[in-house]
Amino acid sequence: MKRDDVGGTAPDPLDLRLGARLAELRAEHGWSLGELAERSGISRSTLSRAERAETSPTASLLNRLCAVYGRTMSQLLSEIEAEPAPLVRAADQPVWEDRASGFVRRSVSPPHGGLRGELVEGRLDAGADISYDRPPVPGLEQHLWVLEGTLAVTDREVEHRLGDGDCLRLRVWGPTRFRCPGPEGVRYVLAVVRP
Repeated sequence: MKRDDVGGTAPDPLDLRLGARLAELRAEHGWSLGELAERSGISRSTLSRAERAETSPTASLLNRLCAVYGRTMSQLLSEIEAEPAPLVRAADQPVWEDRASGFVRRSVSPPHGGLRGELVEGRLDAGADISYDRPPVPGLEQHLWVLEGTLAVTDREVEHRLGDGDCLRLRVWGPTRFRCPGPEGVRYVLAVVRP
């Protein structure tokens, strides 16, 4: 949300497009808010507020919705952007922020529905801790390359601690957790390959 000219808060344009796309996806599946709530484990009121852009969805919430709709987060976010170009300049790469968790996500590679791979830059503030209860797409291949800082990644109840230059490759089948133990934030590249 951002301040508007009359002193109130206006929804962020990205949140508006995201909310509209979430409502479209639910309608395409013919689901009521109640049905989507049962499938995702997210309350009806939270889903309704996200669709109306009254709140900016968290990374965890978007991950649950992506799992229900069989999309990666990059696919979902690319669906609310303009027609994809083969080259995206750094200044034009879409950035999405989960302020509640201290997570910033930049879609580095140009999103394209026909391609299986994508690159994402992630940044977590010191102390940030994000848990995903399921992958957006079962068997999703991920390569995490830490550029600077420390990242603790838990997959299948095993924690992997990564420092500058370390790379972790995994296939995601269940819950995962991304944690920045600090004392500084962490910046990393995530290469995602759909099965």
